[in-house]
Amino acid sequence: MLPKNPTQLNPVLWNTAISHLYGAHVLQTWEWGKVKSHFGWQPNYLLWCKDNDKVELSMNRFPDRLKQKELVAAALTLQRNIPIGGFSHRMGVIYVPKGPLLDWNDSLLRYRILQDLKEFAQKHGAIFIKIDPDLELGTGIPGKAGSSEHNLGVTVSTNLKADGWQFSEEQVQFRNTVLIDLGLSEEELLANMKQKTRYNINLALRKGVSIRTGKPTDIDLLIRMYAETSIRDGFAIRNDTYYREVWNTFMSSQRTEQFDQPVAEALVADVNGESVAGAIIFRFARKAWYLYGMSRMVHRDKMPNYLLQWEAIKRAKAAGCTVYDLWGAPDEFIETDPLWGVFRFKEGLGGTIHRYLGAWDLPMNRMLYRLYSKTLLGLLDIMRKHGKATTKQVIG
Repeated sequence: MLPKNPTQLNPVLWNTAISHLYGAHVLQTWEWGKVKSHFGWQPNYLLWCKDNDKVELSMNRFPDRLKQKELVAAALTLQRNIPIGGFSHRMGVIYVPKGPLLDWNDSLLRYRILQDLKEFAQKHGAIFIKIDPDLELGTGIPGKAGSSEHNLGVTVSTNLKADGWQFSEEQVQFRNTVLIDLGLSEEELLANMKQKTRYNINLALRKGVSIRTGKPTDIDLLIRMYAETSIRDGFAIRNDTYYREVWNTFMSSQRTEQFDQPVAEALVADVNGESVAGAIIFRFARKAWYLYGMSRMVHRDKMPNYLLQWEAIKRAKAAGCTVYDLWGAPDEFIETDPLWGVFRFKEGLGGTIHRYLGAWDLPMNRMLYRLYSKTLLGLLDIMRKHGKATTKQVIG
């Protein structure tokens, strides 16, 4: 329930407000903004309300006379200043992770929101603003049986291009993912899985794999396993301080299971008392996300990751979630894609492929935007090499 009187925003009020909006996402919660604020990002919380057909924007507080207004959109924006010559004090980038949140079918509303975001970026001296809405382009693998395209996603992308937005070379989040419908019974969920996946779940049970809820004292263990996974599978991760902040923020022991407040749960797979795999599952607005997974080489023949996912699916369903997001599928559905192996594992769990709009940039200063884009890949390559060196120190 939103407050009846104007009041300063706080975590509970913000999360409650956005939990009812189209595309509500854990990366738009107050807690995500808080985490990012520890690593150089300045969060701002934008709300749009409609009153007598007039849409009003407020920042970092609820608008006056809220009880007479209808909340229609919201956006957690993250701003980061970057050094460019002598302009670091006022030059930066703005990112709206998995947002803005609104009914994209409403063409007038989406035009208003995008215009306001443009003005917001100009006011804050941004080189560009990046949005990454959870808006679907289609389901299934394009060109394959059962795939379909969503007209709304195509329409929005066309409108974005016409208004000066461009598809971003820096896709921060995965563009595609695999979703599991938790409205099905456990028997139906198992039936939808591939036969080999069901076999491996039963194999893990026969081989003595057990799943337990992670404790705060497991953070070091999970970080070491995640570092080992990144080295083995060839992807870069952040330093351990970042993950401690994320996991401690969302896994606080003071948190209770509420649909309109985010929470995270760690699950750990053990074999004969030895921890061999883990997963961090986030839940918010009746959705669950498998954002982090980690495993060791030992006891991989006992298939702990299969039982781990099955337990995570069951727990998400029991918590009242309607969707389980396996978080990540290939950009191109070909065997040479780096995510192909992980995708085959996820596909075996019986989900459906969902393809999204992806991240789009609106340059405020095209010269600086080109400079930023040109140097970004080189900077990212340096950061990845540094990250891998740091990761090896974590595990060794």
